[in-house]
Amino acid sequence: MSTLRRARYQFKAHPLTLDAVIAAAVLLCMISSAFAAPDGDHGVDWGARPPNTLSLLLMVLAAAALVLRRRSALAVLAATGTFALIECVTGDPRAPVAMAAVIALYTVASTTDRATTWRVGLLTMTVLTVAAMAAGPLPWYAQENIALVAWTGIGATAGDAVRSHRAYVRAIRERAERAERTREEEARRRVAEERLRIARELHDVVAHHIALVNVQAGVVAHVMDRRPDQAKEALAHVREASRSALDELRATVGLLRQSDDPAAPTEPASGLGRLDELAGTFRNAGLPVQVARADQETELPAAVDLAAYRIVQEALTNAQKHAGTGAKAEVSVVRVGPNIEVSVLDDGAGASAETGTGTGGGHGLLGMRERVTALGGTLTTGPRYGGGFRVHAILPVQTRAGAERKPV
Repeated sequence: MSTLRRARYQFKAHPLTLDAVIAAAVLLCMISSAFAAPDGDHGVDWGARPPNTLSLLLMVLAAAALVLRRRSALAVLAATGTFALIECVTGDPRAPVAMAAVIALYTVASTTDRATTWRVGLLTMTVLTVAAMAAGPLPWYAQENIALVAWTGIGATAGDAVRSHRAYVRAIRERAERAERTREEEARRRVAEERLRIARELHDVVAHHIALVNVQAGVVAHVMDRRPDQAKEALAHVREASRSALDELRATVGLLRQSDDPAAPTEPASGLGRLDELAGTFRNAGLPVQVARADQETELPAAVDLAAYRIVQEALTNAQKHAGTGAKAEVSVVRVGPNIEVSVLDDGAGASAETGTGTGGGHGLLGMRERVTALGGTLTTGPRYGGGFRVHAILPVQTRAGAERKPV
């Protein structure tokens, strides 16, 4: 650290020391000006008319008051103004005690508001100038009297300019800090949303395939000894479900590992175009599924298409797990005006107890609701009259600006 920077650091840490140095410098300037006569034969005549003892005392007192200018600017201005007023009336030759009052006026202007600066500045200027012209030893039109107007005006104007600059810099710094906080909060919000989206996607992938594996494994255990052909078929379904789960997980993790967007997807995106394939996997697992579509082959945005597919997938998974033996499911996709409506119904006896309330601690219904809400749609879930469960989602075909994002 250089000597200058070290000194600035010390003065900033100890402002009273800086004010003492400034007061000493002002005292030196006042004494030097008091002993200098500008009308000498060689330009400046030192000591031609030295100041009297009272003037020297007033200069020392005024400089000493400046040490406390940061703690009580108005009081210091009153003190230095009083000393300058006494000097203007009694000093002959005149000593520049008003220099300390100008420094004090600058401090008041730089630490208060503009209205206070105007009032105090005009009062100081008027009192000193009128007293010097009316009661001073010099003629009223003397240069020293007119100079009081200029110097007090300069002190007030300079202090007000410094105060305005400090306020401007402080406002810029506050805006920068506020913008930084906003960016950090936005980044945290985006990270939280992305984590939630990834968790929801992984849940839908894993829950669906693991439920199918669990059902087929139960079939294998039940018929292994008596019907080995059916056991082999169930094992084939287990293998197919496991392979599909691994493929989807591999594709999801692969996208998460990429630092930028891929040029083209390596796997077909999940959507209503694969609805028949999805229903077939549940039929193979023992859940009869009927699919009815009246969407006139509407081309959906990627986010809406994925949300509709995942809603059907999660609803059928819940029906597979909770509806009970012999249950059937119905899936319908209908275009109604500006919306696409997706319904999944089952007639299982166990649906209202488990699927509707979510007492099992799963996140399927919550994930569906989050998907629909993010797209500006509505989701209705609940038990059906006479048994079973119903999931009904209304999704807008045209999503809000920024709502559609590339699926993970």
